[in-house]
Amino acid sequence: MDNILTFSLTVFMGFFAIMNPIANTPIFLGLVEGKDKEQKKKIAKTGTITAFIIVVSFILAGKYIFELFGITIPAFKITGGILIFYVGFEMLMSKKSKIHSTEDKEDDSSVGISPLAIPILAGPGTIVTGMNFVTDASYTQIGVVIGIFGLMIFLTYVAFVLSDVIVKKVGKNLISVIGKLMGLILAIIGTGMIVEGIKLSFNL
Repeated sequence: MDNILTFSLTVFMGFFAIMNPIANTPIFLGLVEGKDKEQKKKIAKTGTITAFIIVVSFILAGKYIFELFGITIPAFKITGGILIFYVGFEMLMSKKSKIHSTEDKEDDSSVGISPLAIPILAGPGTIVTGMNFVTDASYTQIGVVIGIFGLMIFLTYVAFVLSDVIVKKVGKNLISVIGKLMGLILAIIGTGMIVEGIKLSFNL
């Protein structure tokens, strides 16, 4: 029992560090700027559900998925890093691209899937973290990992849905500053993933 509790706490801290719901809220606000409440809720739902499905799929069959499509961890890290850097750079520069300025409902869904679900929520770091936790794990431990990731997804969804309330409490100016800082952090994380992917590719 103690081992399961310790394992659960380790998994929770691992997932929380990689996909902090509060830290992701300014990123979500940047992506849904100009949307109404229902659109924001729809994007949040699409993003979190998609992220859950993606990560759980890799947790259960990641090794086989990579082998089936010939995907390598270094290639995945480099590609994910580029996408994350792109999103972070736009947030930092306050630019409005197709990602940030969608107008129809089809685009609402696409924003929820990319870049929100992947690579922001279900990025290389999250997927690799989940896969690492289930390496040589028992069925009970695999269930714990999936359950705790589900909890993180729920907390993330709640944070996104309450993003307007958070804005009112914290203030738009501070949220704007936080958003730029998160853009910088995302760009740095993306760069780090690219560097790590290159190192793994060349065994540096």
